[in-house]
Amino acid sequence: MASIGKIARRTFLFGAVAIAGGAAFGAWYVSRPAPNPLQPGADEAALNPFVLVTPEGVTLIAPRAEMGQGTQTTWAALIAEELDVALADVQVMHGPPAQAYYNSAMMGEGLSHKGYDASSFQHSLGEAMGVMGKVFSMQVTGGSTAMKDGFERMRVAGAGAREMLKAAAAERLGVDRASLTTRDGAVIAPDGTTLPYGELAAAAAELETPRIRLRDPRDWTILSQPQPRIDVPGKSTGTATFGIDVRPPGLRFAALRMAPKGGRMAGFDAFGIDRMAGVEKVVDMGDGVAVIATNTWLAQQAVDAIPVEWEMPDHAATTDEMMQAVAAGFATEPDSRFRDDGDVTDLPEGAREVTAEYRVPFLAHATMEPMNATAWIDGDTLRIWCGNQAPTFLQAACADEAGIPAERVEVNVTLMGGGFGRRGEFDYAVLATRVAKAMPGTPVQLTWSREEDMTHDFYRPAAMARMTGAVADGRAVVFDAAVSAPSVTAQALDRWMGFAPGGPDKSIVDGIYNQPYGIPNYRVTGHKADVGAPMGFWRSVGASFNGFFHESFMDELAHAAGADPLAFRMALTRDEWLPAYYVLEAVRDMSGWTGETPEGTGRGVAMVYSFGTPTAMVIEVQRDSETAEDGTVSHGPIRLTHAWIAADPGIALDPRIIEAQLSGGMVYGLSAAMGEEITFAGGRVEQQNFPDYEPLRMSQMPQVDVQILETQERLNGIGEVGTPPAAPALANALFDLTGQRVRELPLRKQFDFYI
Repeated sequence: MASIGKIARRTFLFGAVAIAGGAAFGAWYVSRPAPNPLQPGADEAALNPFVLVTPEGVTLIAPRAEMGQGTQTTWAALIAEELDVALADVQVMHGPPAQAYYNSAMMGEGLSHKGYDASSFQHSLGEAMGVMGKVFSMQVTGGSTAMKDGFERMRVAGAGAREMLKAAAAERLGVDRASLTTRDGAVIAPDGTTLPYGELAAAAAELETPRIRLRDPRDWTILSQPQPRIDVPGKSTGTATFGIDVRPPGLRFAALRMAPKGGRMAGFDAFGIDRMAGVEKVVDMGDGVAVIATNTWLAQQAVDAIPVEWEMPDHAATTDEMMQAVAAGFATEPDSRFRDDGDVTDLPEGAREVTAEYRVPFLAHATMEPMNATAWIDGDTLRIWCGNQAPTFLQAACADEAGIPAERVEVNVTLMGGGFGRRGEFDYAVLATRVAKAMPGTPVQLTWSREEDMTHDFYRPAAMARMTGAVADGRAVVFDAAVSAPSVTAQALDRWMGFAPGGPDKSIVDGIYNQPYGIPNYRVTGHKADVGAPMGFWRSVGASFNGFFHESFMDELAHAAGADPLAFRMALTRDEWLPAYYVLEAVRDMSGWTGETPEGTGRGVAMVYSFGTPTAMVIEVQRDSETAEDGTVSHGPIRLTHAWIAADPGIALDPRIIEAQLSGGMVYGLSAAMGEEITFAGGRVEQQNFPDYEPLRMSQMPQVDVQILETQERLNGIGEVGTPPAAPALANALFDLTGQRVRELPLRKQFDFYI
């Protein structure tokens, strides 16, 4: 579509919020509709924030960020399915910050029921809670909610547009709307007359939206089928624009060094730095220093050459002190007790008791594209380009930094090289704004070094769990867990919205209190710990560590009961919740699980329910051994040879994207399980780059088989659910291989993995 670039330039790049040459269609009303942010100019029409129909074709204005998860492809497919256009003919642009683009599913995720046993009333309550997202302008991509948010909204928008176009054609042709059909971007009359959507757009914009009926899934031709990713061509050819690729005219480049989180800058000496060739300015950032230059490498070299004196942060200075604070959390009053079934203190006669303590470290997000943003202060207007998961919050924060109203801040959301929750923050854009204030009238791109990125993250919290369980007659009869961790929610919402809500923090116990196991005596208690360091949402949030706690301990209970670990789980899920049973059954059949493994091979299983989706995983490991003449045995490194994953999101809108998300989520989880850890010394993060914080290597990647089930009635999340079962499945496989039970991550501290 030739006009898309023109629309982009006029609408988003240069602040004139207008839609050129067409009409916007669709309908999504919750109470009162949020204001439409697309203000048309003369001879232009904008009926809805999401769908544009121009003489050149259809454009989706997508409010959810694309960070590799395929969201925008599936949102476009939802529109295309109802609008009767080919997916290839739908162009996609990220929408501006606006209340209309609030996430209607995000707030419902905060409800504390188990989820898998939710009644129709509880589902309705969650949908009603979603309206609060509009109140807070929560234009957020996260929580595995993008498809839950868009599934009905986008189909309604597409169907509404289709029926309005048919109504316009009916008026023009003098026929009954019901006699018209649509195909390939056109309305077709009974006599074969064909009217392209573009010819009808202006007239359709003047009509009321007719009553619509969404298509039966049995009639879908695009949804539920693998579709080409719309972002792949640009990413494959190098023409896609990430934040780091933005190049407005006259661009300058900046690098920075900031004080350790909680610390301060006592001073710096930049004598002579501003006289280096290509260096244009040294900027005092208050709690750090930045350099603006003619290229990023020069700016980084210059800022690294500046002697800076840092003061110590106020919070605990070492990892040991922080872990002591986490352990001390157990002595505080419980923050939550969302599950308290039966009586965990009443052990049946003859039951065998099992106790264990587990712990996990702090983690960084470590996105492949480091934090970056381009800021341009032009008079009383600020323009920002960057990848971001929460543009409305970013807009408000940058407006505060620039000292201008939020409506004068134009936010252009680019593709992003990974988010995982890190780009739900906006610190990097605020700092870019601060740098740009030192050079008004000139766009400045601030790029963080990998070292700055790693040491100024908002970390996945360290956490501990103290577990007590009991087995009798081959089954688990008691499961009692206490989890202590810092509150991510309190910190993040305080940064985002300026207040921390009261009440218990579900994220501390998510992934452990709400597991679909029919254990008669089941209690989980959450405790808030205060470690002072900055915490943030990390892929799968609480389930990322609670999945490890729960499923490792379930394995311990199975072995204490003398039961096969997979059969043990299937027996406990069968009468509690069938979708969990079915995904376990699927990985059993896929992997050919027999409960017996040959010498030198280990297999482990885990099943975690998170974001509405049960996900089971079996991981196989192998290790070669040699026996010397004197009888001593030497073991080689451990290889991950195979992984089998089964998940049930309810409705598989695009099986290929779901498979990629499950595999990618597993890789993220395995990386954290095997080699990643953030530690503190002297108030500073010790890990500086990937040699210190090592993700899974290509040579370590196992073969992966995925099966997608659709037994649930409603659509649920998929983007994060592959992460939680990865660590426990691997740890359980290592136990099967070596007989060594490890209750602390990362596993490289105990095992030698092949590289």
